[in-house]
Amino acid sequence: MQVFILLSLRVVMLRTALFALLPLVSSMCFAETQAVDIYSQEQLLEMIRSEQYLAKVKQDECQLVQDIEARAEVLKQPLYQFLWGEMLNHGTCVKANAVKGMALLREAAEQGSPEAMVKLAEYYQTGKFVIRNKDRAVNYLLPAAASGSLAARMMLVRLYGEGYGSPRDYEMAYNWLYNNVFTDEATKKKALSLLQVLAAKMPASAVARAQQEHLRTR
Repeated sequence: MQVFILLSLRVVMLRTALFALLPLVSSMCFAETQAVDIYSQEQLLEMIRSEQYLAKVKQDECQLVQDIEARAEVLKQPLYQFLWGEMLNHGTCVKANAVKGMALLREAAEQGSPEAMVKLAEYYQTGKFVIRNKDRAVNYLLPAAASGSLAARMMLVRLYGEGYGSPRDYEMAYNWLYNNVFTDEATKKKALSLLQVLAAKMPASAVARAQQEHLRTR
């Protein structure tokens, strides 16, 4: 009888201890699976410019896949079309589908997204997902560079320096990059190096005009 009473007391004490631990376990589980807020346009733009967008989606444990897809496919938001397209291109949190991914990038570019234009240009420059075509890369870069994208201007001047695109546009591209504002010395030095290569393909008078703050036509 005493043994039975002792066993009963131990069971009660064990149950009491388990119930006491439940709130702690619950809070730990909640902390591990805490919901992630959808990215703002500003956050997403910064993620894209720093090339951390895919890493961030994985870091957030793929919780936002459905929200990202809805903003890309239903709301047709260009930055989310870019992100969803890149997730499909690289198989991030979803099954890889480069056909659909590239289509989304093109749709974002058609809506005027410089980020999508630059990414498409990168793919045509390297030949990833598509047949390599640097002249087509130039075509994507021109409107992005005109809109003020530094990444587009750098890549455009590089491709012109390699002999791609039309020589008629060299002066304009030189002017855009030469008069850009740079936030770090490394990027500015790289730009100067690219401009030097392009200048070697241009008449001295064209270089002088391109170095003016406002480009003047002949």
